[in-house]
Amino acid sequence: MAPALDLQAITCVFTSREAPGQRYTAVQEATLSVAPGEFVSVVGPTGCGKSTLLNVGAGLLAPSSGQVSVFGEPLTGLNRRAGYMFQTESLMPWKTALDNVIAGLVFRGTPAAEADRLGRAWMARVGLAGFEDRYPHQLSGGMRKRVAMAQTLILDPDIILMDEPFSALDIQTRQLMENELLELWAAPSASGASHGRAVLFITHDLDEAIALSDRVVVLSAGPATRPIGEFVIDLPRPRNVAEIRDQARFVELHAQIWAVLRDEVLKGYDQQKRRAA
Repeated sequence: MAPALDLQAITCVFTSREAPGQRYTAVQEATLSVAPGEFVSVVGPTGCGKSTLLNVGAGLLAPSSGQVSVFGEPLTGLNRRAGYMFQTESLMPWKTALDNVIAGLVFRGTPAAEADRLGRAWMARVGLAGFEDRYPHQLSGGMRKRVAMAQTLILDPDIILMDEPFSALDIQTRQLMENELLELWAAPSASGASHGRAVLFITHDLDEAIALSDRVVVLSAGPATRPIGEFVIDLPRPRNVAEIRDQARFVELHAQIWAVLRDEVLKGYDQQKRRAA
């Protein structure tokens, strides 16, 4: 079976707004693929280009060179088979939680009664039954993340793209959300596909990456970031992200990945200090 998402030799070059003649290579010759049903996390230093690769996979950014394929077909324009959960708040503040959840269905032309039925079912599925009429400012940070997750998954995407979705949450809420994500990811899709949803998950938290994933990819410090390490996470499923951190194999994997990631984090930190000086 072809990869759900396949990024081959991706290079992204940007022109500086402040100095139009200057060019910045954010990503260079990066190759990354996610199989159907696979959960892949990408870790790397702050500012190394993790979100750039995610935006390329979403079709929001065209690479300067390289090829993007979705289930074996070249990607042109937006990736219609993917749902995107952003790091920053993406809910519409003037709409209720339910209206936010069903916004994508309404845009697709789903009949109002069917959209409402599916929306209420997903609100219940993420533990928010009874909160359908609340507005985002009336919800806690964790509740807003649940709404955003329902908003993404109600469209039954074959690929889920997530850009540090839980980074702003406290540790207890974050672990609850991570476990909910794993349960929803493992649940059968509405389309009845034999494979599960593919997930490409961006995070700066190595513990989170190991706890959630089938595979962790390490990116080098920028500029010209590229994958420099790939690790299979052979921890048993289903997982509880809080409890699995105590397993000896988790500690071993963490040490192996950190040995590759540590130097890149230090390089990125030094680069940030030089730019600030």
